Amino acid sequence: MPTHSYSLTVSWTGNRGTGTSGAGDYDRDHVVSGTGKPDLAGSADPSFRGDPLRWNPEELLVASLSQCHMLWYLGLAAASGVVVVGYRDEPTGTMVEHTGGAGEFESVTLRPVVTVAEEVMTTRAQALHARAHEMCFIARSVNFPVTHEPSVLVS
Repeated sequence: MPTHSYSLTVSWTGNRGTGTSGAGDYDRDHVVSGTGKPDLAGSADPSFRGDPLRWNPEELLVASLSQCHMLWYLGLAAASGVVVVGYRDEPTGTMVEHTGGAGEFESVTLRPVVTVAEEVMTTRAQALHARAHEMCFIARSVNFPVTHEPSVLVS
């Protein structure tokens, strides 16, 4: 069974000069980088003193689920003769925070809108979402429900 390894660098850039001398004395800013890839500006969720103009880990988790589903879906569509000419998702995630600060995601909902080339493809196109969910590495790795509310349009 093949294994795949992923490596990157996360560098904190939020030191204002006094480090973490107090909870309000540093920024949550950081940079995610990898060889040959553009840097990704990250921070905490604004609810946790983060910069709202930067991506936070919670948003990136939701994005990862959406991307994984889309990539599997497109591959399955190509293999089954469904010609996808457009794909857009506006996923949402819900996280609950507990007393003391810990928390977890309760759910993520994907809302892919798929546009296919011909009307005869719509039934197969709709059905492929279940298989994409079964195959998605990220969805298979999380311990909360990932649901789908797909739509299929014809070009």
